[in-house]
Amino acid sequence: MDVETCRAYCLQKRGATESFPFGPDTLVFKVQGKIFALMGLDSVPHRINLKCDPERALDLRLEYEGLIEGAYHMNKKHWNSLQYPSLPPVLVQSLIDHSYDLVIQGLSRKQQQELQNL
Repeated sequence: MDVETCRAYCLQKRGATESFPFGPDTLVFKVQGKIFALMGLDSVPHRINLKCDPERALDLRLEYEGLIEGAYHMNKKHWNSLQYPSLPPVLVQSLIDHSYDLVIQGLSRKQQQELQNL
């Protein structure tokens, strides 16, 4: 999976927006103002930080050692950093979905309803 494919997948999520609040090298994806993904555009290898269930995060780090790690500058209990070009695209997409779903679950009922109405 390349940068543009990963970006396009994030943006197809209902209500997803992109911005550069941390500077030109970090693309941030949000839903209802909450971050669900961050892509380092200048990092080699390319990385994406995704929210993850804490138990699943640990399992993924063990299974994909060196390719999935605790996310730099993020709460490592809840965020993983993936070297997404080196991982199966289906796995990356499912982890983007998981991150997005976790953020949606944390929204208020009102915000969830607003999102459904988009």
